[in-house]
Amino acid sequence: MDYQTTKIDMLRHGEPEGGRMYRGSGTDHPLSNLGWQQMQQSIDAACTGSSNWSQIITSPMTRCLTFAEQLSQQLNIPLEVINELVEAGYGEWEGKTPAQLKQEYGEAYWAFYDDPVNNRPTGAEPLEVLNERVSTTLTELLARYKGQNVLLISHAGVMRAVIGNVLQMPLASQQLINIPYAGMYSVLDERRGTRICLP
Repeated sequence: MDYQTTKIDMLRHGEPEGGRMYRGSGTDHPLSNLGWQQMQQSIDAACTGSSNWSQIITSPMTRCLTFAEQLSQQLNIPLEVINELVEAGYGEWEGKTPAQLKQEYGEAYWAFYDDPVNNRPTGAEPLEVLNERVSTTLTELLARYKGQNVLLISHAGVMRAVIGNVLQMPLASQQLINIPYAGMYSVLDERRGTRICLP
């Protein structure tokens, strides 16, 4: 049987304009100047290693797509946009800062932190739905790009779900993973199975 090694380097977008707030699939701010710098620094660090990307894959959201388009042109690597890689929707919390939410929602804000699986904001995407679409997309990508090394630019929620799927973690445990702006890790699929590789 043919066991080709497949590697997906996962990169979170950098800081968007407007600072910290709840940006899901319904809030699409561009990267700040700092955000661009953060992503470029991560790419520069990755390129000093053994990265040899044959494809760039990105979420369609501006904070991912704009950088991905520039990098695709810069490195002369084809780009694929996948709608299923958008961040989880935060419903009526979209575009609001933590300070605003604490003032407007009080205990409901802290209930979300105590149990983010069962205390989603009104209109938010359930984590079960996010997990399922990310799981399906990851399986498809590992098959489509078998034997290749690709770069995938997305969001913290998507990247947590990928780790959770590979490590078979409960949804609540996935939410304890902190992925900083422009944070990176790799998914490695090989003869021994699928693993998460930290930088």
